Amino acid sequence: MKDSECVLFLQWVLPKLQMRWPGFRRVRKQVCKRVVRRMRQLDLPDAPAYRAHLETHPDEWANLDVFCRITISRFFRDRAVFDLLGREVLPQLAQQAADEKSRKIRVWSIGCGAGEECYSLTIQWQLLLQPCFPDCELYILGTDSDEQQLERARAACYPGNSLKEMPFEWKRAAFEERGGRLCLRPGFRTGVELRQQDVRRELPEGLFHLILCRNLAFTYFEEALQREIARAIHEHLAVGGALVIGKHEVVPAGVANFKEIKAGLGIYIKGHLPGKSLSCFR
Repeated sequence: MKDSECVLFLQWVLPKLQMRWPGFRRVRKQVCKRVVRRMRQLDLPDAPAYRAHLETHPDEWANLDVFCRITISRFFRDRAVFDLLGREVLPQLAQQAADEKSRKIRVWSIGCGAGEECYSLTIQWQLLLQPCFPDCELYILGTDSDEQQLERARAACYPGNSLKEMPFEWKRAAFEERGGRLCLRPGFRTGVELRQQDVRRELPEGLFHLILCRNLAFTYFEEALQREIARAIHEHLAVGGALVIGKHEVVPAGVANFKEIKAGLGIYIKGHLPGKSLSCFR
């Protein structure tokens, strides 16, 4: 498939999946390679033939939706984001949980993929923050629409380059080598629940203190759906809780009461901004 054909096909198909072309501009080759493989499986000669197939076989749209899922992740991706979470955001949330006597910080990772984001948080919590908040518990719900990605997350074994942004001491403490891969030790999986769930169609119950929705909804979804998801996140986020989106993403206009902590990192607070850092982190 030529690039021009790829562009035309995606510009036709993405709105029908509630997605937007600008978000796919840089990853279009990856998506169209998947489409070409599918066309060969169906013995279809070109994109117009696949388009005709979609129009007469509605079940095929589910396959196409899978082809449009972009998963690029690693542990502590965008390290400055995790530094700020560990230095300011999570300590404030832990103090808030202690003040409310709930003793539990509830986290929701949307589009968790193979679990790198969820496990980055558990590693950071156990090795950096838990000594300061021994009575607090971290609960993380990781949701993703792709069951294959969730199976990888449950296995929790990764290639070495997935851990390139992790401090060496943490890597040594949290992982063991097994068959040429690095596997997360069982103790660091505690408190993580992985669930197949598509944020476009289903939401978890309850309030969360920290919600991460990075490089998914606010990049790839159409603007109306972005606003819908942003409102849902706002409703599921506790007052004083934090939202983390991609560094190059923005919260859709019209969703009030989010205040950015630091420009360029994509970390927002619902309601008041956090106060001073806690003494054990000075």
